[in-house]
Amino acid sequence: MTLGSQIAWDDTVLPFQLDRSDIRGRVARLDGVLDQVLAQHDYPPQVEALVAEAAMLTAMIGQTIKLRWKLSLQIRGNGPVRLIATDYYGPTAEGTPARIRAYASFDRDRIDPARAPFDHIGEGYFAIMIDQGKGMVPYQGITPIAGGSLAACAETYFAQSEQLPTRFAVSFGRSRLPGGIEGWRAGGVMLQHMPKASPHVQGEGGTGEGGLLAATDILSGDDEENWSRANLLLDTVEEMELIGPTVHPTDLLVRLFHEEGPRVYDAQPVKFGCTCSEERVRESLSIYSAKDIATMTTDEGIVTADCQFCGAHYELDPETLGFEAKGEQS
Repeated sequence: MTLGSQIAWDDTVLPFQLDRSDIRGRVARLDGVLDQVLAQHDYPPQVEALVAEAAMLTAMIGQTIKLRWKLSLQIRGNGPVRLIATDYYGPTAEGTPARIRAYASFDRDRIDPARAPFDHIGEGYFAIMIDQGKGMVPYQGITPIAGGSLAACAETYFAQSEQLPTRFAVSFGRSRLPGGIEGWRAGGVMLQHMPKASPHVQGEGGTGEGGLLAATDILSGDDEENWSRANLLLDTVEEMELIGPTVHPTDLLVRLFHEEGPRVYDAQPVKFGCTCSEERVRESLSIYSAKDIATMTTDEGIVTADCQFCGAHYELDPETLGFEAKGEQS
């Protein structure tokens, strides 16, 4: 196997379905994208792990949105890691890459190397937002932080908010190919039961943490049996199979689900991408008066702004900002 064939699947999301089980899914691999996301900040290892996991989940969940739509994950907690935010921008045209960006806000002094990454979030919420563009009302769904990982939070979200049984297997970490430099690699598999015409759960509460719904509360009969079988097969996946690069996603699907009739579709390439710009900074400051802008002005007589996602730095003339702006100066 050549190095080129090994990395052919890097930074891609491969959609598939299991014909026998009425289950759809995605296999995702991220390497260069994750390196670029994490290179923007000097994160402690615990924060790096959370951002890597969130980016993987975003890649797999986001693959279903339509062209030019935006899907965002937001995890807020009262622990040392206050916020993890990710964005997935749908391709602008068929065949073009989707874009991903992510960052975390945290209290470095409270990070405990002896604690698991997920424990640094504390109590809070997990949210998914979908922006369909101008003139459309954004969709937002929120569930409490639950389980022992961000993947578990996402599974709870889909069961509770969408009543869609969903399962994630995710692995990530630093690795080095022979003769290469060390970099981040991540991989994952997402399973999701096909939605029914009118999903509805009888009774109050569920069997999940804090009474939240779980997959077993939604399915019954053949659907429950098929879902359990697919999950047992996914339980056999190994970390190195998820991360690659020597195991191709198509080979992985055959290894895991060959009896379920896996059918694959066109892979979606993804890349790191940010939408920040000077124009967007000016737009965000357009609601402020000249007096407000003055409070943001530095001793050097400029207003500065930094993008948390990509690290871009902007320096602007305060007289050209806000709704009382005098116009841009040359």
